[in-house]
Amino acid sequence: MRFSDEFEGRFSEMLSHYPTKRSVLVPTLLYAQDEVGYLSDEVIAELATRLDLTELEVRNVISYYSMLTTKARGKYNVQVCTNISCMLRGAEEIFEHCKKRLGVGPHGTTPDNLFSLEEVECIGACSWAPAVQVNYDFHENLTVDKMDQLFDECKKEGTQLRNL
Repeated sequence: MRFSDEFEGRFSEMLSHYPTKRSVLVPTLLYAQDEVGYLSDEVIAELATRLDLTELEVRNVISYYSMLTTKARGKYNVQVCTNISCMLRGAEEIFEHCKKRLGVGPHGTTPDNLFSLEEVECIGACSWAPAVQVNYDFHENLTVDKMDQLFDECKKEGTQLRNL
């Protein structure tokens, strides 16, 4: 498995900042996922070898964190929080709208591989509910209209997402 020079630089630097190789597993998984798009069997095997772990140990960590995936996702991974705070402020309506607008269900990816949709338990934005996370960007106090604006922005290639 060959990663980019940028990945290799980050990996080397992280190794020097932590007391054990195992400590860099989660950030390394995130960087690898960003680079490859998901954590393939090949990526998992490579990282397990580099960090002196078994593939099972790596997979156990992946299964714990909802932001890590072993399946390809769309360019924009839309995570709709439906925990109690968000639910009370309309998250279920937003999630239903997202399913209809994108034409996919939970853990689905649009045919053009632009969007993936997930229902998540909590993204830590209770004070600004309802909230959605798109890749690493948070969007709070959402309405159906704001979601449509967000989807339209994502479709414009090269557009930097802004909080709505």
